[in-house]
Amino acid sequence: MIHEWQELTRLTGVEPVVVERVRLTDKGISLDGEFELPPLARLSTEDQVFIAAFVRCHGSIKQMEQFFGVSYPTIKNRLNKIGLQLEFVKIEMAPVSNPVLDRLESGEITVEKALDMLRKGEEDE
Repeated sequence: MIHEWQELTRLTGVEPVVVERVRLTDKGISLDGEFELPPLARLSTEDQVFIAAFVRCHGSIKQMEQFFGVSYPTIKNRLNKIGLQLEFVKIEMAPVSNPVLDRLESGEITVEKALDMLRKGEEDE
């Protein structure tokens, strides 16, 4: 059975694709515009299957060797090849405020006092 995404990938190959309409089926909402496919969707069908298998194997190269019947270097080379096709995604976390560390940073308490409070699980006195 061929899924629609496999057919789309087969038709487009490595050519860039722009999606012009997105429809949320459960909501009855459509969005028109120019949307790029996510990086994983731009991979070839074979590479998408490989990545899905890697995730299903919980990143175990040993399991991947058994699943595909190939050697460790073959799996590593394939992962490296795919990795070069993907942009590095930098995730920025919102700063987490900690009252103890805030008080330490402001000079309100000493390092020793902050460590003591953190060990005891205290946030304020």
